Amino acid sequence: MSKDIFQILKAVLAAVLISLVFVLLFTIIIQLFTLPIEAVKPVNQVFKIISIALGGIVFIRGERGLIKGVIYGVIAVVITFLLYGLISFSLQISWMFLLEILIGAVAGGISGVIAVNIKKSV
Repeated sequence: MSKDIFQILKAVLAAVLISLVFVLLFTIIIQLFTLPIEAVKPVNQVFKIISIALGGIVFIRGERGLIKGVIYGVIAVVITFLLYGLISFSLQISWMFLLEILIGAVAGGISGVIAVNIKKSV
């Protein structure tokens, strides 16, 4: 059980850090090329999904990949939401946040299933 919790925590940390790096790089790109502000939210969603997928594939192992993936996906979305809110000085919970949690759970679940099956075959 503690091994599962440790895997989830590592996956969450990886997903959050990867997401923050993506956002930092995207912020630089926005500053350099003056992209429209409407592009920020969809691109951030893609960054979160990719970050969750990478975190799960790298750190989830063993059994119960779906359950571990869903758990870490939800936790990663909540933490990144809080961090982005603190960075931008605005925390607004809306139905979109619930959709983000659902997307994070699905992305985490899928990557958890992939991760445990990749590790078994290697």
